Amino acid sequence: MGSWRIDSNGGDHWKVESLPGEHGTDFPDPQVKKYFVTSYGMCLKSQLVDLKAEGYWEELLDTFRPEIVVKDWFAARADCGCSYHIRVQLASADYIVLASFEPPPVTVHQWNDATWTEVSHTFSDYPPGVRHILFQHGGKDTQFWAGWYGPRVTNSSIIISPKTSRSLAPSGALPEALQGQGEAS
Repeated sequence: MGSWRIDSNGGDHWKVESLPGEHGTDFPDPQVKKYFVTSYGMCLKSQLVDLKAEGYWEELLDTFRPEIVVKDWFAARADCGCSYHIRVQLASADYIVLASFEPPPVTVHQWNDATWTEVSHTFSDYPPGVRHILFQHGGKDTQFWAGWYGPRVTNSSIIISPKTSRSLAPSGALPEALQGQGEAS
């Protein structure tokens, strides 16, 4: 939980468990060993990423506006339904929201297959001025059972990369500073 801020800690609070977990399934990437799990009251946690502190400069963010890809994975326990929430906001230096991804909550019914599901969104052509990314996720179980029966979340990522739909340099080669991808977790 070191880099996460707890926004809501309902029910029996957030907990970290090892994969696959009780009534769970293996994660598609065998290198992922743990997940966060929610309870019967709303559990939400977030990270606020300062893009300048991570090495991204204003000209890059305002002129080139690289794609910002956010990903998250969630799963329900097979024996309990849950509601999963995600909200990602791109904000200015003064924390004014410039772009947002907040789909409706996903409800998984009781007696499901406990499959891990990836949620992904790409921000592109967002307004200039983005300096922060707020990533928030969580949820709760739908049975109101004591313990940790809500959605499980893991392998969250924010990837900032050059746009692939157009060339940023006339020669087709990217400036050295733009090669590769930056990732904040």
